[in-house]
Amino acid sequence: MLSVITVACSDDYLDVNTDPNNPLTTSPDLLLPVAQRYSAYTITTPPGGARRLNTLGNLMMYNWSQSDGYSWYQSEFEYRVNSTFYSTIWDYQYQAALKQYHTFDVDTENYEYYTAIAKIMKSFHFQILVDTYGDIPYFEALLRGENPTPAFDDALTVYEDLIVQLDNAIALINAGNANGDVLNPGGADIMYAGDMNEWKKFANTVKLRILVRQSDMAGRSGYLTTEFQKIANEGSGFITDNATANPGYTDQEDQQSPFWGNYGQTTAGEYVNNYFATCATPFVLDKLTDFNDPRIDYIYEEPEDGHLGVVQGLDFYPPGGLLTEPFVSNIGPGLLKSAEQNSVIFSLAEAEFLQAEAALKTYLSGAQQHYENGIAASFDYLGVPNAAGYYTQPIDLVSWGSTSNKLEAIITQKWIALNGLDAIQSWYDFSRTGYPSNLPISLLSPEPTRPVRLAYPSSEISGNGANVPAQPNVFTSKIFWAN
Repeated sequence: MLSVITVACSDDYLDVNTDPNNPLTTSPDLLLPVAQRYSAYTITTPPGGARRLNTLGNLMMYNWSQSDGYSWYQSEFEYRVNSTFYSTIWDYQYQAALKQYHTFDVDTENYEYYTAIAKIMKSFHFQILVDTYGDIPYFEALLRGENPTPAFDDALTVYEDLIVQLDNAIALINAGNANGDVLNPGGADIMYAGDMNEWKKFANTVKLRILVRQSDMAGRSGYLTTEFQKIANEGSGFITDNATANPGYTDQEDQQSPFWGNYGQTTAGEYVNNYFATCATPFVLDKLTDFNDPRIDYIYEEPEDGHLGVVQGLDFYPPGGLLTEPFVSNIGPGLLKSAEQNSVIFSLAEAEFLQAEAALKTYLSGAQQHYENGIAASFDYLGVPNAAGYYTQPIDLVSWGSTSNKLEAIITQKWIALNGLDAIQSWYDFSRTGYPSNLPISLLSPEPTRPVRLAYPSSEISGNGANVPAQPNVFTSKIFWAN
């Protein structure tokens, strides 16, 4: 209901209609937690919802496959990327998350903190849309009846304006700090409980992701150097813990953490079908084994007879039920924690690996330290001890000193860290870098490669067809930062 409410930009900003069932306006403290909950659902679908970013990323990046006896991921294995394939990634962000944040992205005195959060989270979502689709409606988007058919904007132009909006958000936080009457969201903020210094770090980390994504492009080094220097001058730095959201998840119907509810157990303690259907691939298990990586038993559940994966896209499973659920490696206990577990919006591991890549390319410093911090953050999230014992092993792509291709090590270790957590980011990285190396494709792929983007959804074609660009070739037409 709250997602359709328009916030008034006037002195009666907090006024609520006397009929509590039909409010004309509402306060941002009611809008904010709903919007942040939508952000969590953008990454991990709630039970019964359409699949979203994390599921797509895990299937595109060959992390997940399908147990014998289930027909769960046929369209993903066939790379059936058409105008209806995962269209909820577009629809849900525009119609739910972005629309909600836009309602309190307003120029109203004393609401600087709320407005700053709205700008930061809109930038977070718009980057995901660019990384998934390329050109998108941006400057004319979210105006509803004022402009129901917004123009599409150049993806790089959108990227550059996102940096401007994040700078503006940080400036608003600083202005709010100087305003004795500023309203702090406090408990209404289910990410940072109104800690605006943490929001500045989060804004800088979103900027970091935007900048690193462009770091292989020709002609961008001057721009990137300037923007990284601005982050350094601002001084807040980047996130130092996982950025998470939790509106009060509990083991009650419709109140479970979305990842647990979708891939874990019901409130009756029974595993859901998604859990039984979803398992590891041989490639990811072999890679973790080759690296002597103890995270294997936390990312994937270990059956009694040892880890076992399934190749994506098998037409015929072997007889005797050898690849049925009891014998294959399902999603593990490091990811499936509890019905109350936080939703991860931006992992600390990814933030550290982004800093490692930026340092490798001389925009920051301390590449090795950030690389090892990224591994340590992954171990910590999964509950695995002794990260240092892992990353000091003299194994290529594990220890910094034993690796000649440092970028490959960073991206490969990031792929492991984001497995099951926010794997869509690894799909973007693969399109940009080609790492991890030798990543297989599904046996059912119609092309010799995996897709590099999604197609524009049918909802946008039917509602805004005059402005939608021609559908790109989803196997060859890369997003601008990968060309």
